Amino acid sequence: MVSEQESSNQAVAVAKPKKAKPAKKRKPAQLPAFHVILLNDDDHSYDYVIEMLGVLFAHPAEKAMEMAKEVDREGRVIVLTTHKEMAEFKRDQIHAYGTDPRVATCKGSMSAIIEPAE
Repeated sequence: MVSEQESSNQAVAVAKPKKAKPAKKRKPAQLPAFHVILLNDDDHSYDYVIEMLGVLFAHPAEKAMEMAKEVDREGRVIVLTTHKEMAEFKRDQIHAYGTDPRVATCKGSMSAIIEPAE
């Protein structure tokens, strides 16, 4: 047995706390991008397209007019590029926007699709 005197003379090793290594900063993974593409038809007016693009996408009237011209000329126009979930949501909003009251023969909303952005 060790006497009190002997135990007080013994050195006690105290472990130093290890310094934590700084965590490596990881960049968040980029979600794949998708285009929301508005498709042309003959059932909607320019005013309808401009209004819809302003309401659903907050595009200013000038930009919406350029997009309306492009969809009329090319048959399609990219109205937004975003991640897939948001692209699907915006496509669905276009499909749900409703008829064009300015065109008597209009039977529904415009069509849109999503495609992977390259």
